[in-house]
Amino acid sequence: GQHRTALVTCATMPKPLEKRKKIVKRPNKVKRHQSDIFKRVKESWRKPRGIDSRVRREFKGNIALPTIGSGTDKKTRHRMPNGFYRFVVSNMQDLELLMMQNRKFAAEIAHNVSARKRKDIVQRAAELNIKVTNAEARLRAEENE
Repeated sequence: GQHRTALVTCATMPKPLEKRKKIVKRPNKVKRHQSDIFKRVKESWRKPRGIDSRVRREFKGNIALPTIGSGTDKKTRHRMPNGFYRFVVSNMQDLELLMMQNRKFAAEIAHNVSARKRKDIVQRAAELNIKVTNAEARLRAEENE
């Protein structure tokens, strides 16, 4: 059945090379000035550039500007919680690139890959011992004979 194959592949999945804990210095995201007041002003950060802006001039009691120290550690930046880095794969050739890097990168099948090609990529990834983050996506229920 479908569940049995999932258990077999999980047992032989590659382990990440180093499982260093990701250090997040600033857990809360910096919100854009006045994004809580106006609906048209989105929360994504934009630097205030006004000549009289009290946020830009860093007056007391205003939101803090992001500093260079609030960035994440360069060694663990873009790393997923499971210890791998994400690599988007669209075809078999992209998958072959990860052959020697299977302990560092995990393949993620692109959103525009069809279910038939997806099945081939997942099968080839199992042969090459490459972890696929979204291997279960677009699987049919009729496969459990």
